[in-house]
Amino acid sequence: MNRKNAVVGILLLIVAGLYSCNSATLALAAKNQLEILAHRGLHQTYSPVGIARDTCTASRIDQPVHGYIENTIPSIQAALDLGADMVEFDIHSTVDGEFVVFHDWTLECRTNGKGVTRKQTLKYLKSLDIGYGYTADEGNTYPLRGKYIGAMPTLGEVLTIFPKAKFLINIKSNDVKDSHRLTRYLNAQQHANRERLLVYGSGKNIPVFAALNPDIVTFSKQQVKSCLTDYVMLGWSGHVSADCRNGLIMIPQNYRWLIWGWPSQFEARLRQVNSRVMLMGPYKKGQAISGVDHPDDVPENFGGIVFTNRIDLMGDAALPQAE
Repeated sequence: MNRKNAVVGILLLIVAGLYSCNSATLALAAKNQLEILAHRGLHQTYSPVGIARDTCTASRIDQPVHGYIENTIPSIQAALDLGADMVEFDIHSTVDGEFVVFHDWTLECRTNGKGVTRKQTLKYLKSLDIGYGYTADEGNTYPLRGKYIGAMPTLGEVLTIFPKAKFLINIKSNDVKDSHRLTRYLNAQQHANRERLLVYGSGKNIPVFAALNPDIVTFSKQQVKSCLTDYVMLGWSGHVSADCRNGLIMIPQNYRWLIWGWPSQFEARLRQVNSRVMLMGPYKKGQAISGVDHPDDVPENFGGIVFTNRIDLMGDAALPQAE
């Protein structure tokens, strides 16, 4: 055998070894562990194109086909009724020690109120019409106005009304003081049932909250980015970095090709470090976060968490069918 053939042979062995170590067929499929996460519950849809941080999405909704709006008790109930295994919602602290379930940093877009959400009292927030600003025809009509007066729920109300439901809670603030506030708040909740809660966000508050609450699964956007950067570089060897541990690792549909052993081998490696995979919709710069919104887009052998903005289309349809 000449040198050239020897080099080719070695390269082929290396490729075969990498393939074998990262073949999804080597990991047992965990389809029965598949879960559907309803982002913000059942809510009004809108085009994600051209969304910036300050875009008022309530002013650009599609023509409503139902009367639900995000981050409300009816929305959460509807999502669970449609088959959601978990519901994501957003929280803000208030000046009088509460946490309210609401998405926006300010009130002007969705409500008839004014000001920064976290700088208000609970009494003021409870007085608002949170369906006030929704329009599908550039302000000619407001089909949800008057239907959600006083409907902004507190976190405590959600946890009490749904004592067994699983929730992914997004802390909207970057203030580390909110990590301490939320810790005290959850400790005081009789119906918190902490093992069904997951908490995420950005900034410095999530590491602080994680240290204060080691029994709750937490993750931050920075942590996920660091985890995936390391895995793309070293995942071929089976290495899983510390940033991948004890959390949810979000994978956009259009970046699956970068993930060694996708999906089953990757899922198995994360399960070994107490983490789960969360499949997102395609990532596109300049667009809002997207979900997996059709059952056909869920990989056949995927056993992680599916993030969807359309629980009305997904529901039980993407779950394993009984044989």
